[in-house]
Amino acid sequence: MRVPSAQALLLNPLVPWLKLFHISAVIVWCGSLMYLPTLVRSSVAHGSVRALRQWPRHVFIGVATPAALLAIGSGTVIFVADTLVTTWLIYKLAFVGLLVLGHGVCGMLVLRAEAGRLERCRFCHALTAWVVFVLLAIAWLVLRKPA
Repeated sequence: MRVPSAQALLLNPLVPWLKLFHISAVIVWCGSLMYLPTLVRSSVAHGSVRALRQWPRHVFIGVATPAALLAIGSGTVIFVADTLVTTWLIYKLAFVGLLVLGHGVCGMLVLRAEAGRLERCRFCHALTAWVVFVLLAIAWLVLRKPA
């Protein structure tokens, strides 16, 4: 039998709202990560237009990174409210770590494109596929969460 902590009792009425906020942040984060490689590819292809070259950085810094921080922060608060560590949670956190790795690769891609060291993005499609695969794995794990 699990005895709820004082923190869990205080957060209990807020958990549905926290989960809604968490899912919303994850959707924005993953959507921007799926869009960024294509945006980088188009900015490299149209490198003469200065406004297009700046868009990947704006999306990465203004949308993807804040959404990632909000998703991870709200997920941490939900974890503190539930206070239950299972094998399922460890697998989910491992896939979230892979998503963070994809986030970092997107950031490196943006930096390389800005520095002019990226003639064409050969692995942009592979990076998008990686993000989609990890996102689907996380969604599958969430839907198979034990009661």
